[in-house]
Amino acid sequence: MPEQIPTRDGFGKGVLELGQTNKDVVVLCADLTDSTRAGWFREKFPSRFFGFGIAEQDMFGAAAGMALMGKIPFVCTFGVFASGRAWDQVRVSIAYMNLNVKIIGTHGGVSVGEDGATHQAIEEIALMRVLPHMTVIVPADAKEAQRATIQAAEIKGPVYIRLGRSPSPVITKDEDFFKIGRANVLREGKDVSIIACGLLVAEAILACEELVKEGISARLINLHTPKPLDKETILKAAKETGAVVTAEEHLLFGGIGSVVAEFLSQNCPVPIRMVGINDRFGESGKQPELFKALNLTAQDIVKAAKNVLKMK
Repeated sequence: MPEQIPTRDGFGKGVLELGQTNKDVVVLCADLTDSTRAGWFREKFPSRFFGFGIAEQDMFGAAAGMALMGKIPFVCTFGVFASGRAWDQVRVSIAYMNLNVKIIGTHGGVSVGEDGATHQAIEEIALMRVLPHMTVIVPADAKEAQRATIQAAEIKGPVYIRLGRSPSPVITKDEDFFKIGRANVLREGKDVSIIACGLLVAEAILACEELVKEGISARLINLHTPKPLDKETILKAAKETGAVVTAEEHLLFGGIGSVVAEFLSQNCPVPIRMVGINDRFGESGKQPELFKALNLTAQDIVKAAKNVLKMK
C-alpha cells in the first residue's frame, strides 16, 4: 500500500521551504491555521504570517495590497470560502488586476468527509478556471502539492491550488518530472485515454490495472493543471487512442471533463465519458463511502472506459 499523506501537508512543507529562500513570501490565513497547515510557516516566520480571523473577504483584499507592494502572498482557507465567500474579491481585486497572489484552497472535494456538504468544495475548479489570468492546479498527492507550491511562487500572476484534508496515496516519486502546465503521462496505452486529476488519479491507476486484465490498454494522464491546459498532450492522446475518459472529484459541470471536452470538440472530436459528481451536493461520511455513493471509484472509471470504447 502506498504511503497516505494529505495533500495539504505538501503545501505546508512547500511554503516552509519558500520562506527560507524567498523573503517576499508571506502567508495569510483566516482562522484555519492548523487545518490549512499554514501554522508550520507561522512557527518559523511569525513576522511574515498574518491572521485575519473569520474575515476571508478582508484577507483577500489585504493580499492584493501586499502583492502591489511586491510581496508574494499565499492566502490560505477552505476551498469553499476562497471560491464562494470571497469570490468577488478574488475576481476584482486579484484576477482583474493580475496580481501575484497564490490562493490555497484546502478541504477540496468530498474527501473532507464528515464535515459535510457545506464544507465540501465541489465546484471551485470551475469557478476559478473561468477567471482570466488564473492558473489552476489540482495536485494528485502530497509530493505534487509541495512542488506546485514552490513553482507557484515563480509564476507572475494569480494561482489557485486545490488541496485535500484526508490522507491520500502518495503515487509520485521525488525524482518524477513536474511542471505547472505540463500534464504527466503515467501509463501508455492505445485503446482509451483516461485523464484524471487530484485524488482520482490514484483511482485511475487502479482502473488501468483492472482494464489490462480484460485486454484493454489504457493510457493514463495526470492532468494536475486544468489551466493552462497542456493541449499538446491531450491532443496526442485523443488522436492516438480515439476515446477519452475524464475523472475528477468535482461536479461534472466546469471541471476537467469540461476543459477537455471544450478543447477536443474544436480540435479532435472523439467519444468522451466523464466520471465526476452528477448535479448534486455531497454529504457527511467517510471518504470511501462517499466515493462509492458519488460514483468516483476505480470501478466507475472502468465502467466509463468500457462504455466509451463502444462508441469508437
